[in-house]
Amino acid sequence: MAEPFDRPASPAAALAELLAGNQRFVTGTRVHPNQDAEFRASLAAEQRPFAVVFGCSDSRLAAEIIFDRGLGDLFVVRTAGHIVGEEVLASIEFGVTQLGVPLVAVLGHDSCGAIAAAHAAVTGERPPGQTFNAIVERVLPSLLYTPAGTAEDVDTLGHAHVQRTLDILTSPGTAIADAVAAGQCRVVGMSYRLADGRVSVISPAPVA
Repeated sequence: MAEPFDRPASPAAALAELLAGNQRFVTGTRVHPNQDAEFRASLAAEQRPFAVVFGCSDSRLAAEIIFDRGLGDLFVVRTAGHIVGEEVLASIEFGVTQLGVPLVAVLGHDSCGAIAAAHAAVTGERPPGQTFNAIVERVLPSLLYTPAGTAEDVDTLGHAHVQRTLDILTSPGTAIADAVAAGQCRVVGMSYRLADGRVSVISPAPVA
């Protein structure tokens, strides 16, 4: 039975634990913590995750696997292209305000289909009126976060979309912004590389 990890209490410790788990995943030294029957039973009455991971629905982006975590460790919210709606914002705010997580990670990835569809709409390769427009239209404003409002490639737009997502989550008036201002939570942007499994922090938000 793998030994359960202590729950990181600070934003810095939570980020370090996520990155350490990803390093184990990349190097093939996973420990699979908190996945045994005894630990499962201990979570029946209460969950105490140490991070919210808001990521893309892509099947290759399973948070508990790429961060080498187990039951009760991560509060995971996923949508195609990690687009934010009212339900998503409320779910993340629940993790921060009710579960007390000290870290929110927005997880994008390279070669994202949702981002690629938005990029194709910009270049004219994707005619308007096709399916998935609801997703594409939510990604397109992220062009404002790229130089001169253009995106030379899909991954440039993907990184810009992560940054815009961070700004949406921490906009004034959200419970997340209040928690960041109080020093109780940190919000970071991350990108996952499909080929090697590595996660990089691409847009750290300042710790209050």
